[in-house]
Amino acid sequence: MKKIAIVIFAFALLVACKNDTQNSNTITVNYPQTKSVDTVDTYFDVEVKDPYRWLEDDRSKETEAWVRSQNKATYSYLNQIPFRKDLKERLSSLWNYEKVGAPFVEGDYTYFSKNDGLQNQNVIYRKKETGDAEIFIDPNTFSEDGTISLGGLSFSKNGKILAYSISEGGSDWRKILIMNTETKEIIEDTLIDIKFTQISWYKNEGFYYSSYDKPKGSELSAKTDQHKVYYHKLGTPQKEDTLIYGGTPEEKHRYIYANVTEDDNYLVITPRVSTSGNKLFIKDLSTPNSPLITILDHTNSDTYILDNDASKLFLVTNLNAPNKKIVSVDVSNPTPENWVDVISETTNVLSPSTSGGYLFAHYMVDAISKVKQYNYDGTLVRDITLPGSGTASGFGSKKEEKTDYFSFTNYNTPPSVYKLNIETGKSEEYWKPAIAFNSDDYESNQVFYTSKDGTKIPMMITHKKDLELNGKNPTILYGYGGFNISLTPSFSITNAVWMEQGGILAVPNLRGGGEYGKAWHNAGTKMQKQNVFDDFIAAGEYLIENNYTSSSYLALRGGSNGGLLVGAVMTQRPDLAKVALPAVGVLDMLRYHTFTAGAGWAYDYGTSEDSKEMFEYIKNYSPVHNVKSGVQYPATLVTTGDHDDRVVPAHSFKFAAELQSKQAGNNPTLIRIETDAGHGAGTPVSKTIEQYADIFGFTLYNMGFKVLPNKATNKIKG
Repeated sequence: MKKIAIVIFAFALLVACKNDTQNSNTITVNYPQTKSVDTVDTYFDVEVKDPYRWLEDDRSKETEAWVRSQNKATYSYLNQIPFRKDLKERLSSLWNYEKVGAPFVEGDYTYFSKNDGLQNQNVIYRKKETGDAEIFIDPNTFSEDGTISLGGLSFSKNGKILAYSISEGGSDWRKILIMNTETKEIIEDTLIDIKFTQISWYKNEGFYYSSYDKPKGSELSAKTDQHKVYYHKLGTPQKEDTLIYGGTPEEKHRYIYANVTEDDNYLVITPRVSTSGNKLFIKDLSTPNSPLITILDHTNSDTYILDNDASKLFLVTNLNAPNKKIVSVDVSNPTPENWVDVISETTNVLSPSTSGGYLFAHYMVDAISKVKQYNYDGTLVRDITLPGSGTASGFGSKKEEKTDYFSFTNYNTPPSVYKLNIETGKSEEYWKPAIAFNSDDYESNQVFYTSKDGTKIPMMITHKKDLELNGKNPTILYGYGGFNISLTPSFSITNAVWMEQGGILAVPNLRGGGEYGKAWHNAGTKMQKQNVFDDFIAAGEYLIENNYTSSSYLALRGGSNGGLLVGAVMTQRPDLAKVALPAVGVLDMLRYHTFTAGAGWAYDYGTSEDSKEMFEYIKNYSPVHNVKSGVQYPATLVTTGDHDDRVVPAHSFKFAAELQSKQAGNNPTLIRIETDAGHGAGTPVSKTIEQYADIFGFTLYNMGFKVLPNKATNKIKG
């Protein structure tokens, strides 16, 4: 089906740089010349050139040299932006406040995370009921530059042993360390080569985790698509860990997760072929050598076990219920025909949790949180009163707890923590941040606009209250639109700094997301993926038509699947915005499934090898394949990390090379490649501040500002 012929032209990586004034703001960009190779793939008798295939080799000296040369050109440009330093100082100043996470109880201690302000990584503290808080784990001591971060924490049932994961350089590969919580001593050898995992304890004896075999070739880009579940017994070496599920050649599951029920009676295994849909099995741990019991033998739904009461299971499912519901069933006959509704499906998407012996039903109503408390028989206890319109998260504690904690935030309100009396439903403010940002000066409004096919799309627009709608406001249009992920209102320090400058933040809830359930998700997948791009384009047009901004002051921004969104929209509608900011994007849609765990994204995208129709559809929007010579594209700052092993940086490398070789206008096309950084999680605060100073500086400068907008409205004349 697919044939590859590769002939590399024999000329040097870097030839003489060309001087090209790409910006009316007078900064000259010296672009490195990127070599082109004669690589051709054949899909269904259609030849597709891939001239920058060599940039996929993340271990080659040539790619390393290309990264250095691109960063040199990019930072030469960024260093000349006159207010970049001011942005960095303001970001640092606003970031510098204490942040506290919701507490949770393990054993004799209450644990919580805290950051004094500008610490690169959050610190884990703990305290007993009486006594002062003490530092338990400080990830800032893992490395001098903060590039080793803390992943998940999982305590044994008695709280005396902790298994925690760490990430190095932002990689999805993890190591697991095992600690005695009383002495804080590491008590075993480190477990290595672990990826995409939960850590789920069985009693106090050991835990289950998931991983792949270490790939041949580059561990950052080679394919990993055979997930496995292992059991690690305390006191034994990792090489003796027991394979529990996965690894059979005839049945490939790319993601398999295992967790033990709170009462230690059952092991639950959820194999997935893709990021959507799972099989479901359960194993009785109270009976030695018990078999796996099948609950679901297909991947036509997202279904998981929420809790159990002895042999009675409570499941969350979207099987024949696109917005999800809770059902119960006895483990002796657990298949769908025996399910009984506990909380039926509604018109709003359900995301439930358990706390203190109750069910907490978290609903999204036009992407806004509503929370209801139920008994396990499905009887409504009460509606939980929230502090306002926004996003509430938490509502998860052990069955014996009487107190729980949740956080609340929206686009102009920093997250605060609230203490909930589970029996009375009364909550009180537990912790509120002391931040130099006055939320009362800003407003966040939801509008509904019409997409190309007539679908109504919600969008939150946040800005200063006294903002004049004159079409000249710098605006970031941020989107995602994929993988059933919902964009709900949440505060961001970086967005706060943007809005301080008079900027507008607009966030539409595009199809492909999960805001309106499975049907909304499916409407933005495979042969419907263009709906997502149309929704984003329509959002930009709405902002322009209603005088929030104009094309000269509009920036498109998104990361990962949102990076694909930006790349597709800027190539389809290069006139829509002045600036494009694709971050860690999936940009080569013909080859995404050949890297790391990318094949698992096929539910959303399909692949170029599925059928001729699917290949042609994907090729028609793939950003790398739709950059055309002679077109003026927006000023573009592509961002990625050299250790991103989820969306490999080759996507961004190839897209930047295409743009630089074909950009017709005077807009700069740059790529900023962060070193020792991955897909985003665990990025040190210092690196994040520097990155956003560059992103906002680049954006405002290319909108024509020569000083920060909150200092003056003076603009550069092009």
